[in-house]
Amino acid sequence: MSEQNSFLVFSGTSTRYLAEKICASLGCPLGNLVVTRFSDGEFAVSYEESIRGRDVFLVQSTFPNSDNLMELLLMIDAAKRASARHIIAVIPYFGWARQDRKDKPRVSIGAKLVADLLSAAGIDRLITMDLHADQIQGFFDVPVDHLYASGVILPYLQSLNLKTDEFVIASPDVGGSKRANTYAKYLGCPLVLCNKTRARANVVDTIQIIGDVKGKHVIIVDDMVDTAGTITKAADVMKEAGALSVRACASHCVMSGPASERVQNSALEEIVFTDSIPYSNRCAKVKQLSVADMFAETIRRVISNESISSQYLV
Repeated sequence: MSEQNSFLVFSGTSTRYLAEKICASLGCPLGNLVVTRFSDGEFAVSYEESIRGRDVFLVQSTFPNSDNLMELLLMIDAAKRASARHIIAVIPYFGWARQDRKDKPRVSIGAKLVADLLSAAGIDRLITMDLHADQIQGFFDVPVDHLYASGVILPYLQSLNLKTDEFVIASPDVGGSKRANTYAKYLGCPLVLCNKTRARANVVDTIQIIGDVKGKHVIIVDDMVDTAGTITKAADVMKEAGALSVRACASHCVMSGPASERVQNSALEEIVFTDSIPYSNRCAKVKQLSVADMFAETIRRVISNESISSQYLV
């Protein structure tokens, strides 16, 4: 069996747009999978071609709603029962990743539960990007290829042609300081931190800037933007502190609820995401960079047993 015929790529319903671009980069057709939906909301999946003895790559981000996760689990189960050789889940955005520990009594650890569900369904490998917490890789007993959106975001930031003494990298909270520091070191510029307090989940109370932004172009780095409360408030505070301009970049475009309106009305000049999650609420300030080539190259390297780490910029 030739390398081209040894694998097949299939997509869930909501991530088909990305799977098609991945297949175009790989030079292979997207596999034929049908999702049948019933009037009560239940659904079933079926492969319309033989996958016996093949390496099967299943592309599906598990962003809300939960149907995306359930659809992926059914795809995995169907592939296992159809005698696929290896089942590799390609999850550009791994949902529930913010629930990675017990941060207060009597709460679930959602990320571990999702990892257990995927493992029980039968995956042999996981390919994902920018997990909210790196330790989630340890929730799996199968190999995890953890990619970084920096591979497409850093070249874009360099294309802005800003001088290193004119801009700073900022983290919107202390938890994201490691990621922001990595960007700052790579670009050779200073790092600024934001110390935030929350009134409750998804509601930011106050933000204090640790560092100097006066007369600088600021680039805020984060892993995801949900309601955009933190990142827009940080941008407004930095602008008030004398920043020349404020941009933001994040891996995952969750952008739920009032996020688009907040971004549009904020001091942000633009906000850059990858296309790990589809974005339908148009906002003039939002730009998406495709990670299809990066995932396609990773799939190619997994098939040919080549190093993945050589793809990483940082």
